[in-house]
Amino acid sequence: MRKAYLVTVALFALAFSLASASDPAPLQDFCVALKDYSDKSAVFVNGKFCKDPKLVTADDFYFCGLNIPGNTYNKVGSNVTNVNVETFPGLNTLGISLARIDFAPYGQNPPHTHPRGTEILVVLEGTLFVGFVTSNTDNRLFTKTLNKGDVFVFPVGLIHFQVNVGKTNAIAISGLSSQNAGAITIANAVFGSNPPINPDVLTKAFQLDKKVVKYLQKEF
Repeated sequence: MRKAYLVTVALFALAFSLASASDPAPLQDFCVALKDYSDKSAVFVNGKFCKDPKLVTADDFYFCGLNIPGNTYNKVGSNVTNVNVETFPGLNTLGISLARIDFAPYGQNPPHTHPRGTEILVVLEGTLFVGFVTSNTDNRLFTKTLNKGDVFVFPVGLIHFQVNVGKTNAIAISGLSSQNAGAITIANAVFGSNPPINPDVLTKAFQLDKKVVKYLQKEF
């Protein structure tokens, strides 16, 4: 009886280990497999190549400049200063990054998504109206007005936004659960893709007049 019990436990353990196994999360938009490993263009990996540990110094784990305000003089009135593996190599393989977001009065960080990371945001100055939308078919909207010191989280992959509803500048810091969370600004991706998406597709998808779609494509 004891032997049968141990066999059953072992089978459950094996099944659980197989069920929990998965590929590592992607750290970039895509990584096409090479058929010819002699291809000298094979310089990209899922993440970054590692520096020789013997050559690593304290400076590799240090970043400065996040105290400098970003330039918000643009159409949306905001600026994102990213501190990810591209600007801070010490973050490689650590699964974290952050960003400073500056807002002009009534500026916004328009609807966007991070395909590879959850975002947690804290307001340092000002008042922000933030929110995110759940996936199909509910498309439920969650919103909150945040003041200095308030914190809000945006689940991975969901469309979200932040708007400065105050008359003064606002500042926020975001932490992300990836060294390269990625960002897809919805309007830019849909209306500003390269090459452009066929206007007939967008006309039907958004139920807009084709002239409006072509106008938006020119804007982005």
